[in-house]
Amino acid sequence: MNLLEREAQLDALRGLLDQARDGAGGVVLVGGEAGIGKTSLVTALRERRGTMDLWWGACDALQTPQPLAPLHDIVRHHPVGFGRLIDTVGRIALFGAVLSELQAAPTLFVVEDAHWADEATLDLLRFLGRRLAQVPCLLVVTYRDDEVPAHHPLRRLMGDLPRANVVRMQVPRLSADAVEAMAKGALHASEGLYEVTQGNPFFVSEMLRRGIETVPHGVEDLVLARFARLSPPAQDVAQLAAIVPRHLQGWLLDAVLAPPVEAVEECLDAGLLVAHREAFAYRHELARVAVERSLSGPRAQRWHARVLATLDALTADRAPLAWRVHHAARAGDRDAVLRLAPAAAEEARHSGAHREAAAQLRTALGFADGQPDVERAALLERLAYESYLTDQIEEALTAREAARDLWRARGDRLREGDATRWLSRLSWYNGQSAQAQAHADEAIRLLEDLPPGREQAMACSNRAQLHMLQGESDAAVTWGQRALRLAVALGDREIEAHALNNIGTAQLDLDEASGAAALEQSLQLSLDHGFEEHAARAYVNLAYNAVVRVRLPAAQDWLSRGLAYCEARDLDAWAGYLAALQASAWFAAGRWDEAAGQATGMLRTSRLAPITRVIALTVLGHVRVRRGDPDAQPVLEDALQLAMPMQSFLRIAPVVVAQLEAAWLAGDTARMDDILSVLTRTDARSRYDRGLVDEIAYYRGCATADADGAMDSPMGLQASGRWREAADAWRALGCPYEQARALADGDEEAQRTALALFEELGAGPMVARLRRILRDAGVRGVPRGQRASTQANPYALTAREIEVLELLCGGLRNAQIAARLSRSVRTVDHHVAAAFSKLGVGTRTEAMAAALAAGIHAKR
Repeated sequence: MNLLEREAQLDALRGLLDQARDGAGGVVLVGGEAGIGKTSLVTALRERRGTMDLWWGACDALQTPQPLAPLHDIVRHHPVGFGRLIDTVGRIALFGAVLSELQAAPTLFVVEDAHWADEATLDLLRFLGRRLAQVPCLLVVTYRDDEVPAHHPLRRLMGDLPRANVVRMQVPRLSADAVEAMAKGALHASEGLYEVTQGNPFFVSEMLRRGIETVPHGVEDLVLARFARLSPPAQDVAQLAAIVPRHLQGWLLDAVLAPPVEAVEECLDAGLLVAHREAFAYRHELARVAVERSLSGPRAQRWHARVLATLDALTADRAPLAWRVHHAARAGDRDAVLRLAPAAAEEARHSGAHREAAAQLRTALGFADGQPDVERAALLERLAYESYLTDQIEEALTAREAARDLWRARGDRLREGDATRWLSRLSWYNGQSAQAQAHADEAIRLLEDLPPGREQAMACSNRAQLHMLQGESDAAVTWGQRALRLAVALGDREIEAHALNNIGTAQLDLDEASGAAALEQSLQLSLDHGFEEHAARAYVNLAYNAVVRVRLPAAQDWLSRGLAYCEARDLDAWAGYLAALQASAWFAAGRWDEAAGQATGMLRTSRLAPITRVIALTVLGHVRVRRGDPDAQPVLEDALQLAMPMQSFLRIAPVVVAQLEAAWLAGDTARMDDILSVLTRTDARSRYDRGLVDEIAYYRGCATADADGAMDSPMGLQASGRWREAADAWRALGCPYEQARALADGDEEAQRTALALFEELGAGPMVARLRRILRDAGVRGVPRGQRASTQANPYALTAREIEVLELLCGGLRNAQIAARLSRSVRTVDHHVAAAFSKLGVGTRTEAMAAALAAGIHAKR
């Protein structure tokens, strides 16, 4: 295959293929517009793979994609061991089986058209992409970059994959010289060809294939002109192929149309269709769409109806439900859609493709007018749940409200109460605390007079969770125990795990020793019964308790265990929250580079839950405050804007503390009352709030109320003038900044020690403040200037960040840098992210340019 102006991309791909063959696998994301030559590039790579195995699959342009369509392609064409598992086991077991086969032999794995990928396929790519570093597999994923906007699920996948093992490759348009070379090769005049095609290879080839002098308006004119020259039987073949996305299987062509061989050959000879094994397809999706759009509505419906009738007579393995729903909806067959779409949604849910399940349910609801209320309400509730799982909270609320209204109209208090309890949960996720409380109260009112059941138990546990989240721990325990009694009586272990989680977290807040036992019991129950969401929530609450109480070794233990559990199961929402807590723990431990790097990496993710984004923004903003970076305030303002609708002291106060510290460091005490005004409508009811209250009091220059144990806390000791004891307490907790801050209140020797600690941390504002205090006191020999590691550069890069950038400039990937420095890849990822943040760049190329401009030279 002769490819023009693709040598650089092909050489890069061959290099990555060689690395994968040697056991260092990775992911290549190949992007470009339609017709730019992505498939041609990957096909050329396939021809150069040597003895490596080949897996090749593609995503479909169906109305709602078939779950795991690429794996189904591979099963049809390759004798893979996971084929028997694809429809019989859970997602994690299936993905693990796929990974095991990839570990067994060097493989080129191609997934085409990922812009059409279903959620389960994206989860598969995420699962593999995180694990291929030591696997002999190169995973090549192609997509149309002009069809992947910022909110597209594929963008989230790109952000989730580890940078160390991912290469992004853009396929550019051809130059005028390349277009001229193509024209000469086809013995065609090149005049005006580049201006019309703008270097799109498919458009160029279509014009050259047609060989006309007049200039068409686009690919559609070229394709339809060729279609018009076909005989009627050949046009029927072309139209049938146009309404079947991607490939028209030979058996389906025969069953629907049974055309003469000459009609098929005419389409092939005209260059409209190409043969793929036992199937036929358009040379490019652009051509298929052009013919499909040319069909009148009634004619297209007739074709779809004929295909549906054929597929309905076949077994499920030959006629997937997603195909049948696609044709039923396009045929306008209401009964078929209502029969097939809910079943397709269940199939998608089982595969973990919750976004596609929601789409199938939307399709069913689009045809459900006139159906009985019970059936419509059931579809709405299913749609609400799938939307909740895919973080489409507004749609989940709308669907659940519609279902509640239908149950209310029927006088079904049980179902109305359960739907109202769900509205409470969804409102909280949407940052609407007041609505969440109102719905929770209404659910209890509706259900409390009915016979005890699962709905009532869950409503009580939901009420307990809301109280717990607002720091109302006594009420949380009361409602949680009520839910627990009902769950035990019903034998419902899932609600038991949910209730124990709420009770344990609230009891920990109340300093009750039984809290840890209840929370760990909830965790074990969830692990034993496979309640993945509840297990993840238990890990989060155990880690949160340890982080907030500054029990950093315990926090790291729970964070490590929780992250390993959630990442292995691709529970990304929970893993993201744990990662935010980890950044918070690193911040407290003075590991600011890692904290800022973690937070920066998370904030690049297009879809991050507000509750998680608030923590990441707060950590990043607070690091910048303590370093004296000029761009701290915009970050903290973003955090505050997200936190305010949550109406929670625990969410808002950390932002306020960072803003107060910034004002205190700047000597701008006049701003403090304004900063504190946002807390007027929140109450510090939780013992988790104590540390925040102490911090606020410190920066305002007043002592905290003498609550239980408050004066024995490190901040209480410092407020009472016992600075040495406070510094020792902070040192024991592993908090060097707070230790230095306490020492700064001491004698000259203590202040010199504090100055050294602040300089080691890179706490520029405190260094300047303490130097000024020492000089004003007449102390001689106060050191000046920055540390040697940051003095030579304007970005305040640490010595380790400079070393990492030197190796990055030398062309090393993160995994290679980690091996060179004897550090984990995760640690290097944090150093790279921190350096990117300080340099103000987003890519490795930009980082190399900025580093070289700053005088940092390559090291190999």
